[in-house]
Order: sequence, then structure tokens, then C-alpha cells
Amino acid sequence: MQKFRLLAVLLFALTLGTQTLAQTPAPPAQPMDPDFAAQVKEWTTKPEFLSPLVDHLPTSTTVPSPKSVLGYNIGAPKKLTYYADIVRYYQALAASTARVKVIDIGVTEEGRRNIIVFVGSEESIKNLDTYKKNLARLADPRGLTDAQAKEIIAHTKPIYTFSGGLHSAELGPPEMLMELAYRLATEDSELIQKIRENVVVAIFPAADPDGRDRNIDWYNRYLIDNTDEHAEIPSVPYWGKYTRHDDNRDINYAGLANQNLLKWYLDWHPPVIHDLHESVPFLYIFSGQAPQDPLLDPIVWGELPWFANFEMQRLTGYGMPGVWTHGYVDGWSPGYVAFMSSNHNGLMRFYEIMGNGGATTMHRTLSQPPAPELKGAGGGGGALGNVTKREWYRPSPPYKDVVWSMRNNTNYAETGVLTALELTSSMPQIVLNNFYLKSRNSIHSGEAEAPYGFVLPADQEDMTRVAFVIGQLRMQGIEVGRATAEIKLKDATYPAGSLVIKCNQPYGRLAKIFLGKQVDPDPELMTYDDSAWTMSLMTHTKIEAIADKAILDTPTTIVDKYSAPSSVTEGKAAVAYAIPDHGSPNLVTLRYALKDVDIQIAESAFKSGSVTVPAGSFIIPASVFSQLKSVAASLGLDAVALTAKPTVATHKAGLPRIAIFSTWAGTQDVGWVRFAFDQYKVPYDLIFKEQILAGDLHAKYDLILIPNQARSSKALVTDIPKTKTPYAYTKTDKFKFLGDYGSSDDITGGMGAAGVAELQKFIELGGLMVTLGTSSAFPADFGITPKIDTSTTTPKFYAPGPIVEATITQPTNPIFYGYSGTTVAVRYAGGPLFRLDPDQNKADVLMRFPGGDKSVLSGLFNGADEIKNRAAILRTAVGKGELVMFATNPIWRWQNVGEFRMMFNTILNYQNLN
Repeated sequence: MQKFRLLAVLLFALTLGTQTLAQTPAPPAQPMDPDFAAQVKEWTTKPEFLSPLVDHLPTSTTVPSPKSVLGYNIGAPKKLTYYADIVRYYQALAASTARVKVIDIGVTEEGRRNIIVFVGSEESIKNLDTYKKNLARLADPRGLTDAQAKEIIAHTKPIYTFSGGLHSAELGPPEMLMELAYRLATEDSELIQKIRENVVVAIFPAADPDGRDRNIDWYNRYLIDNTDEHAEIPSVPYWGKYTRHDDNRDINYAGLANQNLLKWYLDWHPPVIHDLHESVPFLYIFSGQAPQDPLLDPIVWGELPWFANFEMQRLTGYGMPGVWTHGYVDGWSPGYVAFMSSNHNGLMRFYEIMGNGGATTMHRTLSQPPAPELKGAGGGGGALGNVTKREWYRPSPPYKDVVWSMRNNTNYAETGVLTALELTSSMPQIVLNNFYLKSRNSIHSGEAEAPYGFVLPADQEDMTRVAFVIGQLRMQGIEVGRATAEIKLKDATYPAGSLVIKCNQPYGRLAKIFLGKQVDPDPELMTYDDSAWTMSLMTHTKIEAIADKAILDTPTTIVDKYSAPSSVTEGKAAVAYAIPDHGSPNLVTLRYALKDVDIQIAESAFKSGSVTVPAGSFIIPASVFSQLKSVAASLGLDAVALTAKPTVATHKAGLPRIAIFSTWAGTQDVGWVRFAFDQYKVPYDLIFKEQILAGDLHAKYDLILIPNQARSSKALVTDIPKTKTPYAYTKTDKFKFLGDYGSSDDITGGMGAAGVAELQKFIELGGLMVTLGTSSAFPADFGITPKIDTSTTTPKFYAPGPIVEATITQPTNPIFYGYSGTTVAVRYAGGPLFRLDPDQNKADVLMRFPGGDKSVLSGLFNGADEIKNRAAILRTAVGKGELVMFATNPIWRWQNVGEFRMMFNTILNYQNLN
């Protein structure tokens, strides 16, 4: 029945399109701005790049246009709007008309306010709280009959949300959205009136405002006069404080702007979020191609092509070439920010609109495949390939040669979103009914399909990582309960206090997505991003999928926020206190919180009464108990009173002087490491080629960390190739948003051979260098480790972030303190395959991959045999110092928390790794 319903909806949409395609929208019968029309015609580089929806703009004596506030029309050559002025415009707009409302939703890392702008009829804006209440009821329809839902839908308007500028180097959408808001608030055409009456439009104007200001500064400093698409001008090193492009891979919502949007979403429940990006020509519309996450409601996979095909045929009908769907991004990963909508029974949509990286008009050649960062990113359709080739999903392809402008970008984006709103306003109740059905279906599927729930047992030795998982689930709105008594099921028993996630809840499907295993749907299909994210494997926590339906009847109390329990009791006769090491990453935070205390680390397990204290545990003097008690309790750590000092060997818990090395081109992966260190309060210096080349590294640092950050070791050394013109990343009176998180008079050139020599000297003089992921090929490729080499993989090898099994070969090595057993789950994404000289001491191999398909625990991995028996972690001596090389990346985004301890252990035991 559901299939027939979806087919009927699709046929209705196509009928609507057929009925209106022949009609050119008539301009509204109100005064128009002649200067706007003339300038738009001038700035649009071909007549077919303009539509009748956006070739005009009303004038108003009461409502300010963008030009009246900013001084220029949207799409003006070489004009970009800083975030403060964007906010100023929306505030002026809201102050002038009852059709617009602005609310604050939070603050970014750099202190900018995130806002949401609502646009609709005066009645709609007046009734926003009613719609908010009704949408919340549809989002959680427990106890609601279909008839009651129908009545609610009849008195509700869908909130259709647009987000622009999440990737802050994609500068066009935030400009366009200001014009869209003004048009929706003032224009009296039949289409706009219909949209205004039937839909509430919400706008997230610049999803990364910190990065937007930084990118505009860089554009004005170096790019504004460039018209050569092949010019070797580097991009600005930073967007936000920590991430660049990865802010749209923030599956656990580490970024504050992303958190702010998520909180707003869960408060307002808009049925659609439409994310606006810039990359491929001319307009790509996401249609949810394979591989698709089968856990999402099937309705999603009908809605996506429904919208996409309607928009493609409408814009193509206006004569606009280069509008296409399919062949690019798949529906597999739940980690894109706007996917919060599909994850919560709404609908995530997005566009890729062609941009020039600024507002300068340029001649572009499109006949070649896209830039390297787009190759291999074709989802199930394979590599993107030649985007000017006609395909069934691209019936009117982009031109091979084109002069492209910011106004072209605005025309395509605004025409597209108005067309999306045209469809929504024509069938608002279908959009709302789909939202209700998906919410209802999620609850029903939790009652009809195993697993019916998940249990995180309360008797896990480290509950701090359990707290991390619960925190992430609650952030996503997933309901969590605490068992009030022992849980007795058919196949297992769990203690009282265990955490329970029942799947018969509105976000039960999302719980399965995050907590279940990712099963590869087709090894021939590529994934646009990571193929696995299973939280139990990523965090090394015990999360049991429950196939016994009785779990749904388990008595629980609601858990809003969860903190790991801590047991710290003062012992009157205590001479010291042991902090048992059960794998919590919080141990490193404790160490730095007590940095002035002589803390020893037990090198093997010992007994204290009936308590077994594992190897890696901290031994802390009793004299600092009062300080220890408050810190340990806040971190969820236990403390055991010792009446005698342990007789096992111990060594000092290290406090090394840490430097994190970053290339100027690779700040993002370094940013994730910085973020993790900042969360766990691990101090460090961030250094670049300038500090490396200054030398004397051993006098300044004990440990230099080189995170995963470049495609090859050569790229790590050369970084941004030297150019004739220096490119300074420095703060000036004119460019006040540059020069943050490091500065340089010239970011090009890399550290070169001289930098390699300085790093080698640092190790040989007694320093510890640690390399992560792809950076671990660097010591071998540049001769720092002459007896260790790397080898390449075959063409079939494909590891888009699966989770695999690894075997700890030296479990007593301090790097593995806190890990029980010798088998661990690690994320792997094509790190170097080490090849050891036959004479190399095999004791240098600390962890290796068993390899093979059986070792793939979650996600897609083609060619898993090629990592069989390869080293996953190596430790080797170089002169007086040491190298630790991870083929894995133990700090990958804000996800694989279970691996973080390997990095933190390396820090805490930096003088005792042999």
C-alpha cells in the first residue's frame, strides 16, 4: 500500500510539473527595481543562466532590500558580505515587517551568534509557536491516532529550512539567502504568495560564520582580482577553529555551530533541511543514490528523487542547462550535518552549485574530470568523471567552456530553492504527512523488527566511555532509560542500573543506525565518506543488541544527562591512592590537572585487599587527597586507598613538552587532534614549518606529534608548493580574521629537506616523534628509519574507513595500558603498509593487522587480505630517541574514542615505551 501511495504522490508531482511547465511565471503587479533588473542582466553571463523567478526584484518603501542595507545587490562582482553585516541585514528586515522573525540559537567557538530567520505570512509568523507545538506532536506521535494526526496536519504549516555556508569557502549561498528572504517577504507574485501562505521558510544564514569571515578576508587579500582558474593560489589555511570541510562530517556534533543547529532542530522539528553547497557545475540536486542506509524509512528514498526530478524538469523548462541528479553523492553515511533531518524522520536535501571560490567572474573549462578532491567521490555511481557528458540523470549537461559569475550562482541557487518551495507549497500536507508517517513507522519498526533495543551494562569497568556514548545519544534526542532492577532476558541478564535504549521510540531507527553494525550492501559501490561508525567498536564499550522483545517492557527511569559514577573514599591509614586504569581517556586529564604532583604509573597489576589494580594505574600521594577527590569525581574515576605502597615496578607519569606539527595545507586532520587534546586538557604548542626550520627542537620539546594530514610523505614535506608570490597568513588592521591558530609571512614552500633534517636531529638527540596515519610513511620514505620501508596496495584495495580487528603483540607495552585482551577494534583508512628489513627487531611491532575479510568488523573494505600480518603500530629507536608510528589514526575526528588512549598512553609514558 505504501508503494502505491508513494507512486501516487510522484505522479501528482509530475502532473503538477506538466501543468505548469508551459507557463512562464508572470511578474507580480507591483513596482520593480529597474537597477536590479539591469544589473542582474549585466552580471549574468548568458541569458539561459537566468530564470523568470529571479530576473526582477520588488521595491518597497518600508522593507529594506539587501542593497539598501549593504550598498550592493546580491551577486555583484567582487562583493562579499561579512557575517556581522549579514546579521545586520536580517535584523533590519525583521524590524521592518511582521513577515520576518529572527531568533538567536547559540554562539560559535569565536563568539559569533548563530541565528535562525523565519519568513512567512504575517499569520504564519504570529502562529510559529503553534506550528512548533504541532510539529513536535507529529515528531513524537505516540498515543496519536491517524485521524488526530490528520487534524493536526490540517492546522500546521511545514517549516522548510535552508542552510548556507556550512563549508565557508563556498561563499555564494549566504549571499543568495538574503535576497531570497527579501523576495519572500515582499513579492506579490502568485508563486511567492502561495509559498508565503503555505510554508514557513527558516534560514540558517551562514552555518560556519567564523570560517566565512576568514574566507572573505582571504578572498579580498589574494583572490579578488584573479581571473585565472588555473592560478596556483592556496586557500586560506583555516576555516573554523578546528575543521574545514570536515564540519560536514561531524557525526558526533563536536562543532558548536553544528550543536546549535541540532538543538534548534530538536526544538522545532522542521520536516525538511536543505543544505546549500558549492562545487560541481552547474546545479547538482541530491537524490539519494545507492548505497543507501536501509535503516532509514523507505519514504525518504521516494521523497528525494520526487523533489530532485521536479526541480530538474522545472529549471530545464526555464532553459537553464546543467541541472542534474544522481551520479555523485550516496545515501549511506548519517554523518552530514543536515542529515540530522533524515536521521530524525524528516528529509535532508542538498545542492551543489557551481562557484568560483569568490565573487570574481571567471572563464572556466569543464571538459576535464573534476579536481582530485572530487575524484573517487562518486558514491555508488563511481567517480564523478566528465560532468559535461550527457547521462540519463543529466539530460542537459553543463557547457564545456563557460564564463561564470557570482550572479549565475545566485540565479541557479535561488531558482532551485524557489522551485523546491513551489512543490512544498503545492502539497504541504503531503510533506507533513510523510513526516508523521516516518515518525510513526520508526516507533512501529522498533516493535516489529529486531533488535528491539540495546543495553549498555552497568558493570563495565570503564563507565566514562559509556557516558560519552550516552551523551552522544541524548544530544541526538534518542531516549535512554536506566533499569530500575536486574534485567532478565532469554539469553542474558544485566545488572540494575544498566542503560537501556528501546527502539520503539521516534528515533529508534537512529539508535539502530548508530549502535548497529554497518553491513556492506555491495562491494562494487563506493561510499562518499566513511563506511562504518558503529559506536561500540569506535568507543570500545559494551553495547548489546537485544533480540528479545521483552526488553521493551523493562522498567526504566528516564536518563537526561549521564555522568560516570566515581568511588573516592578517604582512607585514614592511606599512604597513597591508586586510580585503577580501566581504559578511561580521562586519566590523561587527571594527570595534567595534578601536574605538580609526583604521580607514578604501576607497570604491572597488583592487589590492594580484594581489589585488583591493573597495570597503567596511577599511584598518587595521600597528601593531595582533597585535590584528588574533586578532580577524580568530576572525571568519573575511582580512587583506592593504599595502606602500603605497591611493590611492583613503577615509573613517573610523564608531562612531556608537546608540539603538534601542522602543514599549512593540512590543518583539518590536525584540527581534530587539537580538538581532542583541548577536550581532555592536554597542553601543546602548534608548530609549522617556520618553527621546524628555526631548529633547536630538542631544547624546546620532548615529544613532536605529526598527525595524519597529507596524501603522501612527499606532500607532508613540500606542503603548498613554493610560488613566486608569498602568501602571508597574518593578522592586519584590514584583514583582522587572518593569522589565527598560527601565522606565517608565507605559507608556501613546506619544510623541505632542511626541515626533515631538523626532525631527524630532534629524534637522534633523544626526542620522541609520533606519527599518525598517512604521516607514518614519512620516516620510512625520507630515510629516518632505514630498516623500515612502505609498500603500495593493488588497484582493488579500497578502505573507506571500515572498522577492523587488530592484534596487540606486546600487551605489556605502556601504549596498551587500559586495554584488556589482545584483540581491539580500530578504524583503518589506508594507512601505510610497513615492510620491515629481515634483520629488523620484530619486537618493534607492537600491534598488527590479522587482515582478511573476517577481520572486517563493520563497513566496507575491499582487499582486506593486503593488510594481513602488517604492522599497525611500530616503535623503533633512532639515535638516542624513538619513533612511534601508527598505521591507524588513533584520533579520527571526534569518533574513535576507544583508540584515544593509545595516543594518550604514548604521552604519559613517553620515557618508558621500550
